[in-house]
Amino acid sequence: MSEQHTYRVIVRGTWDGLTEEARARLLAEAADHGMTSMRFSEEGSLSYEPAPLKHFSMRYVVVSDAADGEEMAGAIAEDRAETALRDLGYGFRELKSTVTDLDTMKINRKPASRR
Repeated sequence: MSEQHTYRVIVRGTWDGLTEEARARLLAEAADHGMTSMRFSEEGSLSYEPAPLKHFSMRYVVVSDAADGEEMAGAIAEDRAETALRDLGYGFRELKSTVTDLDTMKINRKPASRR
């Protein structure tokens, strides 16, 4: 059995070719997709600013084989984002991901005297 790692992945992109209906829906739902909605989850969370309605990000938790590395975790998250955005009828382009391996992340703790 291979070792599993947990990754946090942020997928960023640009809205592209939005229909008037999609644009209206995004603007109407913008309050639900602001800073407070930014959570990492398996199904992903979408966040964007309504003005200008240009860029978005989606946050994912991906669990995959450690041997496949961060590149595979990024590809999995980008695939999930593409599927979710297409299912919602949103046009997009230029997906790029940033991956953090939570199992290898170093945590810098401050000495007790500095708290």
